Amino acid sequence: MNQPVAEFANLHPDVRGLNPESYWLPFTPNRHFKASPHARTMVSASGPYYTNAIGHQLFDCLSGMWCSPLGHAHPKIVEAVTKQVSTLDYSPAFQCAAPPTLKLAEKVADMAPVGMDHVFFTSSGSEAVDTALKIAHAFHRCKGEATRFRMIGRERGYHGVGFGGISVGGIPANRKAFASLMLNGVDHLPHTHKLSEMAFSKGQPIWGAHLAEDLERMVLLHDASSIAAVIVEPVQGSTGLLVPPVGYLQKLREICTRHGILLIFDEVITGFGRLGTSFAAQRFDVMPDMITFAKAITNGVIPLGGVIVRKDIYDAFMHGPEFVIELFHGYTYSGHPMATAVGLATLEVMKQEGLIQASAALEPVLADAVHSLRDLPEVIDIRNIGFAAAIDLKPIEGKPGLRATSVFEAGLRSNLLLRFTGDTIAMAPPFISAEKQVRAMIDSLRQLIVQTRP
Repeated sequence: MNQPVAEFANLHPDVRGLNPESYWLPFTPNRHFKASPHARTMVSASGPYYTNAIGHQLFDCLSGMWCSPLGHAHPKIVEAVTKQVSTLDYSPAFQCAAPPTLKLAEKVADMAPVGMDHVFFTSSGSEAVDTALKIAHAFHRCKGEATRFRMIGRERGYHGVGFGGISVGGIPANRKAFASLMLNGVDHLPHTHKLSEMAFSKGQPIWGAHLAEDLERMVLLHDASSIAAVIVEPVQGSTGLLVPPVGYLQKLREICTRHGILLIFDEVITGFGRLGTSFAAQRFDVMPDMITFAKAITNGVIPLGGVIVRKDIYDAFMHGPEFVIELFHGYTYSGHPMATAVGLATLEVMKQEGLIQASAALEPVLADAVHSLRDLPEVIDIRNIGFAAAIDLKPIEGKPGLRATSVFEAGLRSNLLLRFTGDTIAMAPPFISAEKQVRAMIDSLRQLIVQTRP
């Protein structure tokens, strides 16, 4: 048995004597974490702040992991959890349903673009993506077009960790690690970021709409009759907030419609207010055929995801005897009553407190603040849209990723909980943030970048 880490001994009572060795952290250099876990161990959260085991209060720069726009410990969510667990803690997901699940499906459909009115629940964004790919494949079979099996993703896209998601995803590390296990018949559009053409863009870049036309090349290569769906993040989040060029998503929609290809928007990050609208589809005025969601739907409190589909897609499955299963797919925790009760509370708080409108109002505040970092020699690009932004730091020669790692760790010892990918730092604070907190976040980030210069 490994011994407890010594530096835990005189820290917060909740971590005294804990041995972190047994825990295998996801997407984390585990040995690096376990060599010095104290500052990275969160012991409490309230409003837009975390507190770590060494007692530092940290502003939540990325709403947890894009999933806590209401901040933390909102009393109405606490109440919803308490009430639901004492009323109906679990209900079978197959052949049965629960009241909050039925109510939330209706609520989500009401918030979705017109005509998208059926919701299939999952437990995560990864499950939602794999579900959407299955629905796309099965939909074409229902229509007598079984030859449509190919899926088109995009370079630098992130669609979760299921085999379907990593297949259509374009994150090199994911694809390299599991190359032999990925789906056949998958191709990828080019990503839309070109530093020489769009560095320091505010909002949507004006260059790059033509990149959508590469889908026509794929139609010629594979034939439209073999392509089932195209899946993209309207705003690519996990790779470092790549904003779609003006007109790009519209072109994708036009090409998909022309060739009978389904268009799936992965809105796990952009759904429920991050862009100042319920969904990115409404912000960009582009209607997909399916939308995947997760994260903000429950404020990160209990895992929940799902897929929203057009009525005609749902109706295509509703044939044959009524007692026969139409889509042979689902999860033990699909529509979990605890999760859907929290989802209802989350959306109600958003409505009552006007938080989607608050997100929209904070967009220019964050844009103005983050672009003030342009003068730093370490900063090579800044991007923003909605209440989200990212900065690219100049990599240290021979040590890619070290600069952002150093800034992240300095933040933990100071007052910020940041999120980084490579040498990119992303920011998407809770919608409850005050203007002065947003500006203070950027001021603190400036100080951290300066003080961590090699």
